Amino acid sequence: MKRMAVVLAAGQGKRMKSKLYKVLHPVCGKPMVGHVLDTVKATGCERSIVIVGHGAEAVQAYLGGQAEYVLQEVQLGTGHAVKQAKGLLGSEEGTTIVICGDTPLVTTGTLEGLMALHEERGAAATVLTAVMEQPAGYGRIIRGEDGGVLKIVEQKDCTPEEDAVTEINTGTYCFDNAKLFAALEKVTNSNNQQEYYLTDVIGILKAQGETVLGYQANDSAESIGVNDRLALSEAEGHMRQRINRYHMLNGVTIIDPASTYIGAEVIIGPDTTLYPGTTLKGKTVIGDNCVIGPASEIEDCQIMDGATIKQSVLNGAQVGARTSVGPFAYLRPGSVLGEEVKVGDFVEIKNATIGDGSKVSHLSYIGDATVGRNVNVGCGAITVNYDGYNKSKTEIEDDAFIGSNVNLVAPVTVGKGAFVVAGSTITRSVSENELAIARVRQENKPGYAEKIRARAKAKKDQSSPS
Repeated sequence: MKRMAVVLAAGQGKRMKSKLYKVLHPVCGKPMVGHVLDTVKATGCERSIVIVGHGAEAVQAYLGGQAEYVLQEVQLGTGHAVKQAKGLLGSEEGTTIVICGDTPLVTTGTLEGLMALHEERGAAATVLTAVMEQPAGYGRIIRGEDGGVLKIVEQKDCTPEEDAVTEINTGTYCFDNAKLFAALEKVTNSNNQQEYYLTDVIGILKAQGETVLGYQANDSAESIGVNDRLALSEAEGHMRQRINRYHMLNGVTIIDPASTYIGAEVIIGPDTTLYPGTTLKGKTVIGDNCVIGPASEIEDCQIMDGATIKQSVLNGAQVGARTSVGPFAYLRPGSVLGEEVKVGDFVEIKNATIGDGSKVSHLSYIGDATVGRNVNVGCGAITVNYDGYNKSKTEIEDDAFIGSNVNLVAPVTVGKGAFVVAGSTITRSVSENELAIARVRQENKPGYAEKIRARAKAKKDQSSPS
């Protein structure tokens, strides 16, 4: 049976009080509508229709070719929103799931269960429900004697008996596609809000003698719809716990899950340990047997097996196997470290490649550079890559030694096995196995220090009031 999805993403989200369109607010680093679309596609939906309205261009720019789009120019309710997809789906046969783009916690397993029940029983509609201890504000699911859904009653319309029901409507539904669009033609806006409600379809189908079922989610958190920053924070908390649990069950040690943030798209290999204060974001991939943290922030990076990152910030970098970074290092975009490299404290690297076995141990800046294998870069050495107008490149070949406090003024090349003496400012290339020294020759003047002190004292006495 063909499966399709309609994702409702046209609301403005005024309660978010944000310039960012509601469904684009991220949960664990991924926009809510991205979570929802990925979930429905994982159930095997062949077509996904996203109903856009406010912020339509931004939503389409983010999702790109992952979905088809229909514009709801005026928001007249959920039933009206789904009806906009008739031109694309109206003639299709199969199962259509309708879900809101602000429900990022719904899982693939839950939707699979919902659709399986719906298809096995040949239902016209199946409602995803949840049990809440405090269901205030939610529509109640009223079941018949056969266990099917008799009706959905909104909070304001509940009798005292209905108000006591704890099973609620999550706003996610499964429909026989043809029956959905036929019923939508009968939905009216005869209500206080003068809107076309998707929930009215349930009553219409029941009146026609159709089967309407309810499928209860195991975790009520999946029903969270994000309408304000409080709900966004709640969703973030649930998603963080879910992500951390997933990684721990797959062999990752997280010393303190409460202080560890892992983005939704991060991949981590087994036997890696994350220490407190670690933040992993974007499309970061971390290999096996790594040690990350404490207090490290890594975004859009690739960390190979056995690497160690301590108290450092990495963005758009690649770290080779068994390489050590930190503490207090900063790897900026374009940084590529080979295997068994050491990058130590207060080192910044940008758009540079560091070869296998090389060391940049402390207090250095390596930018726009290629550093070969087994190179030692001394304390305080820097590549001078910017002249105020243009960036230029530094090349350091294999086995070279760069002494402390060396300035390599790009463009410049230091040849294989060359030795640059500490304190030098290098403006010309150094050939293979040469020694380069570029500093003023030291001169010692005996007794001159006492003359300087005496001169300073006399100047001070002259300036003091008599």
